[in-house]
Amino acid sequence: MPVPSDAVGQQTEPITHVVDERWLMAYAAGLGETKPVYLDTTAPGGISAHPLFPVCVEWPVVLAVGALDVLSDVTTPEEKRRGIHATHDLTMLRPIVPGDVLTTVATVIGVEKRPPGALLTMDMVSTDVHGREVFRTRQGSLYLATDVIGPDRAAPDDEPLPPIEGDPVVTVDIPIDAGAAHTYTECARIWNPIHTDLAVALAADLPGLILHGTATLAHGVSVGVHHLAGGDPNAIVRVRGRFGAMVPMPATLTVSVYANGRFEVRTPDGGQAVKNGHLTVS
Repeated sequence: MPVPSDAVGQQTEPITHVVDERWLMAYAAGLGETKPVYLDTTAPGGISAHPLFPVCVEWPVVLAVGALDVLSDVTTPEEKRRGIHATHDLTMLRPIVPGDVLTTVATVIGVEKRPPGALLTMDMVSTDVHGREVFRTRQGSLYLATDVIGPDRAAPDDEPLPPIEGDPVVTVDIPIDAGAAHTYTECARIWNPIHTDLAVALAADLPGLILHGTATLAHGVSVGVHHLAGGDPNAIVRVRGRFGAMVPMPATLTVSVYANGRFEVRTPDGGQAVKNGHLTVS
């Protein structure tokens, strides 16, 4: 069955997490990070969160959107399995620190028909125990080969990106081993079987296991932290990107970062795993 456009405006129940050092370190380690800023708990001020760590807190809310009555009543499990992460726009209001108690709520802000399928866009807002916003994400999920019930209700247009100009300041190859998705799944606490269960991936019409989009994006962000933010993950205040090509495993990703914050992540055959990437550095 198609995705109903009257899902727009629907909101999930709040979900709360306690963020501890173990989770922060595991996420960074799951990306192959070894820098003390992510792992040295003896450092003054303690460890920092990787800029894309918010995806860990948000994942249960993404699942909760799919479980909303307006969607679960008409969208089959098979259609939900065809949902892929299409766009990501994260804004940080302050750094995440160990001990944070974060509560996240998602609101559906757009449903529209696109050539590959139905695009559902949600806003997720995470607040601390004082009700102050810590970060927010606008995320698009594309349900492949799925129609839309009702008129298109598009999310507001994205802000334009600065163009890519000149040569990249750095291009880095990142090897992705055959077990990378299994490691990332456990470290991020993001359990989506299309990344780790071959039978489920094949049933979803995928060619095999693929790396999580958030892991692919995080590798690009890591290169930007080092080369644009002086190694300070807390200097990254916004991350934007669109997902294109799938990343099989094993593979080698190529990350190119430009002086104005633009970046891209390519697969070995030149496909754009992350396109329209952009980092805002404070």
